[in-house]
Amino acid sequence: MIVLGIETSCDDTSCAVYDSTTVLSNIVSTQIVHNSFGGVVPELASRAHITMIDAVLSQALKEAGIVLSDIDGIGVTYGPGLAGSLLVGLSYAKGLALSLKVPFVGINHLEGHIWANKLSDPDVEPPFIILLASGGHTQLVFVGEWGTYNTLGATRDDAAGEAFDKVAKLLSLGYPGGPHIERLAKEGDTSYIKFPRAYLDPLKFDFSFSGIKTAVLNHVTNIGPEKAAEHTADIAACFQDAVTEVLVKKTCMAAKRMDVRQVCIGGGVAVNSALQQRMQSVLAKENIKTLVPPPALCTDNGAMIAAAAHFYLSRGTASSMRLAPNVSLNLPRSDQQ
Repeated sequence: MIVLGIETSCDDTSCAVYDSTTVLSNIVSTQIVHNSFGGVVPELASRAHITMIDAVLSQALKEAGIVLSDIDGIGVTYGPGLAGSLLVGLSYAKGLALSLKVPFVGINHLEGHIWANKLSDPDVEPPFIILLASGGHTQLVFVGEWGTYNTLGATRDDAAGEAFDKVAKLLSLGYPGGPHIERLAKEGDTSYIKFPRAYLDPLKFDFSFSGIKTAVLNHVTNIGPEKAAEHTADIAACFQDAVTEVLVKKTCMAAKRMDVRQVCIGGGVAVNSALQQRMQSVLAKENIKTLVPPPALCTDNGAMIAAAAHFYLSRGTASSMRLAPNVSLNLPRSDQQ
């Protein structure tokens, strides 16, 4: 079965071709129009998707060495995300499905990030814990089996990636903030200042990152612009240290609570090398394996949507043409933590 995956949940337009075992192509067009705004502008994002999606699909087909008529099914992100962006991809997928007379299935963007780990390591099998960390989401999910997900905890305010973006903007580093902070942090001193760690209820798995963002703002305001510029690398290092410490400790706690021997990471924040190294170091002491997809599969991409879609389409599951975007779509949440 050859599956086309379409991802347009935010500011990346992506199409990928998956043939049940191999990603034949995975084309991603990242919108640079948002850089000067310090964040994604929804209206500009949806317009850019409309402009780019034909070209991205053409390139995906060309790289995969197929034509449209070779496609057996289509998977497309229908939530969560920006309403306009989701609508572009979903409408495009429906039109293709109708014209090709093939089934399509709507995929939860968060589930896509889970399947990215299967693409990078075909041997990975449940049960496992996955930390989903991006600009829009931070949550811990227990995967008991493929297609069955149980959210153990999530952020109560800012997502980890959102905190990176906001602190980077505060430090005048540019957007997206994650890569800028990671680069600067390598030159900084993590003992410069200890920013607060929000663990909330120590027995639960929820996160909170609004407090550390405010702490950075207060510190920069108190020391003034000249000293802040002098210590930008140190501030970046201490901020990153605080965020990664909380992410790793909560993830380790969840893995031990659910008695699993492997932990996966997904989402844009998973690209952060400091997070990866800390996670691997801490979990190795507990004899827990850490799995991290390559950067191209951590950030938003069509391949992960195609893989998830293949799972459902091969079982005869398809979506109705009445399927609508769901901007607040989430994975099931557990009441037992």
